Amino acid sequence: MRLGKTVCAFARTASRRYFGGVHQLPHPDRLHYNAAEGWLLLGDPESALAELRRLGPRARGCACVRELEWGIHAERADWAQAAAVAEEIIRLAPEREFGWVHRAYALRRLPGHGGLERAWEALYPALELFPRSTTVPYNLACYAAQLGRFEQAWELFQRALKAAPRPKALVCMALADADLQPLWPRIRAEAKPCT
Repeated sequence: MRLGKTVCAFARTASRRYFGGVHQLPHPDRLHYNAAEGWLLLGDPESALAELRRLGPRARGCACVRELEWGIHAERADWAQAAAVAEEIIRLAPEREFGWVHRAYALRRLPGHGGLERAWEALYPALELFPRSTTVPYNLACYAAQLGRFEQAWELFQRALKAAPRPKALVCMALADADLQPLWPRIRAEAKPCT
């Protein structure tokens, strides 16, 4: 079995904090949620979606369930549905930065109506909403670098670096991130490179 590229990135962000609220799902909804998460991690988004459809109506309204649903649609490359689910996450839990990040991620890839500029516009307001975030300025730095706004990208990367709990790990990630390739020489020269 293969582990999809999108779900790999999604799974790396997953944690108890990220999926907070799962423990509050009633039985058997928690079992269906766990099964859906397992299918997604195994690279089978269709089976994961089938498990989520077995959830009761109350459970379907939980932000944690919607976040998992976003991962499923992203793995399926159904960017229109992923963007719609991210909008719902923002409505349900505006204090969770990942709804904002997920929406921008989906909008960047949305055929016809998406792109980097749309992703930038969708995520930029989150910079003020989440001043201690590493993820929001990092993603904005990626978008800015790809849009050719190199000074702005550098400033955003520096902001992400200051907020990062493990700055060295963030530098290593940035030096492997093709979106930040225009900044690699500056990151190597000015940030502490990973060894």
